[in-house]
Amino acid sequence: MSVVAEIEGGRLVPVIVVEDAASVPPLADALVAGGLRCAEVTFRTSAAQAALGVMAADGRLLVGAGTVVTPDQVDAAVGAGAAFIVSPGFNVAVVRRCAELGVPTFPGVATASDVMAAVAEELDIVKFFPAEPLGGVKMISALAAPFPSMRFIPTGGITAELLPRYLAHRAVAAVGGSWMVAPKLIAGGEWDEITRLTAEAVATAARTGE
Repeated sequence: MSVVAEIEGGRLVPVIVVEDAASVPPLADALVAGGLRCAEVTFRTSAAQAALGVMAADGRLLVGAGTVVTPDQVDAAVGAGAAFIVSPGFNVAVVRRCAELGVPTFPGVATASDVMAAVAEELDIVKFFPAEPLGGVKMISALAAPFPSMRFIPTGGITAELLPRYLAHRAVAAVGGSWMVAPKLIAGGEWDEITRLTAEAVATAARTGE
């Protein structure tokens, strides 16, 4: 199964901020126990590259790198085992480096101009960020109208309560979020709670996809 097909199949991309790579094995166990299929490790911390490498080597989850803003970070992430790249905004140099390496990338968009730039690079799935501050589902509908072939991965401010309305939108390929892997849960080693929240999200995605 392709990376894109795997993401679209699971419809959930947890956004993980890892401060200590030692937390990755129990975190991966918790996510897998909750039925998750993929994860995004953000390149916001000094531990991110090592954490991504550990999770990718584990092999049970499709792992990508998030908050990638330069071509050098693309190289570092792919070298660590990232199967896909996510950016908070649109950077053509990042997009083209991913294309050179043959790695799917989902750059962030916030405006119609951003979507046009993505179309120019022959992309058909983008991250919509920050989703809730930008208007949520209504904004996705507005952007999808002139770009009917574009699909979105909304991320930013989405909660378990908001998840169903995003998943129900025809233009949404998957939903990104951090509520099930909040930094305080990881720091506190609350693996059972992460599994519970993950399982709830997975169940919601399954119900919405029926």
